[in-house]
Amino acid sequence: MSFRSKKLTDSAEGKPCAFCLQNDGTTVAAHINSVAMGKGWGIKAPDCLHARACQTCHDLYDGRRPGWSKEECVERFALAFMRTVNAWFEEQIVQVK
Repeated sequence: MSFRSKKLTDSAEGKPCAFCLQNDGTTVAAHINSVAMGKGWGIKAPDCLHARACQTCHDLYDGRRPGWSKEECVERFALAFMRTVNAWFEEQIVQVK
């Protein structure tokens, strides 16, 4: 079973997009699209492997809207993921004890 955390995924709502840095009110958790990281047919990767994404960037990343190459998706997700993880610590959603 893949790691699930409603606390982590819900933390994206109402926050700026980690891809474009805009806050249009549509931000959600966009899971990594990598089989190596647990994604499968109809199966999302673990919840700890997501980036905060507005609807536009989520559509571009998932390929529902043309515009980003596969290489751009990988690069953009990596940066957005790092921004998201940093935000979890700044917002104390994740804490080290």
